[in-house]
Amino acid sequence: MKDKPVILVVDDQLQNIELLEAYLVPQGYEIVKAVNGEEALGKLSDNQIDLILLDVKMPGMDGFEVTRRVRQDDKKRLLPIILVTALRETEDRVKGIEAGCDDFLSKPVDKMELLARVRSMLKVKAYNDLMSNYQKELESEVTGRTEELKHAFEKIKAASLETIYRLSMAAEYKDKETGAHIKRMSLYSAAVTRRMGLTESTIETILYAAPMHDLGKIGIPDLILMKPAKLDPVEWEIMKQHTVIGAKILQGSDAEFIRLGETIALSHHEKWDGSGYPNSLKGIEIPITGRITAIADVFDALTSKRPYKEPFSVEKSLAIIREGRGSHFDPDVADAFFAIQDEILTIKKQYDDDNQFD
Repeated sequence: MKDKPVILVVDDQLQNIELLEAYLVPQGYEIVKAVNGEEALGKLSDNQIDLILLDVKMPGMDGFEVTRRVRQDDKKRLLPIILVTALRETEDRVKGIEAGCDDFLSKPVDKMELLARVRSMLKVKAYNDLMSNYQKELESEVTGRTEELKHAFEKIKAASLETIYRLSMAAEYKDKETGAHIKRMSLYSAAVTRRMGLTESTIETILYAAPMHDLGKIGIPDLILMKPAKLDPVEWEIMKQHTVIGAKILQGSDAEFIRLGETIALSHHEKWDGSGYPNSLKGIEIPITGRITAIADVFDALTSKRPYKEPFSVEKSLAIIREGRGSHFDPDVADAFFAIQDEILTIKKQYDDDNQFD
């Protein structure tokens, strides 16, 4: 922090500078001198100036032009400028004000008037500096708090997603081979959603909602859910009710991702050709999120072990998905899925059943 206020004195007459210096230095001010406009702008760049005492009539760049140039610099636009002039016409004063000066001092300079105007302008400078520093500190604090809130929010979101994963596992807990299914299926769904150009908000919401797609299985008897063989017609009708049960569990929430979870739970077994369940919806009658999670769910089911089957190879699973384009699956969704096939397979490898929450 500076010990003394620094005043830039600009005048083409050296004796005028020396006079102002003689008045100001004993009062505790530090003086920087310039004898023309170009030198004044250079000194202004090289020094931390608090106030400019500026002669108007100088050869080359006059005081009006120096003032205008100072005001064009955002960092100097509030720097106090006092024009020291013998000009007394109103027109000249107006020109100075339009250029951006703050005050006038008439030649010959009166010492008492000089000191009063300097003290006044330095008070203005101190106030402007205080407000500027306060604003910077406030902006810095807001930025810091915003970052803290952002990190805290990210931690909450991560914890919420893991909670969703772990609670969703309750519906499939007894099937030891499907523990990571909900995580893979969630990530597959988000990846396809991104490829289809949906909004970042939708991508994140489906990431949180997709794990709840089979929540209704918690209401299906174990003898049906764990049956190591094909279900008979009656058992199949009971099994299909997991979509309705899941939607009922999730209905009525104010949370967007839970509302989307309700939609996905109810619609992820609908088929593009209308042969799905529980409502035999067809084509775009099926919510887009249901169409996306359908392909993610089927692919993961095909490549995973189930009580009634061993896992299919990736090649066979992809062939089945491709064959279902336009019948089971929305053609656009299927195309998006195959466009990111490498990403899908990377997710599958990364989140196998032995690394469920890594």
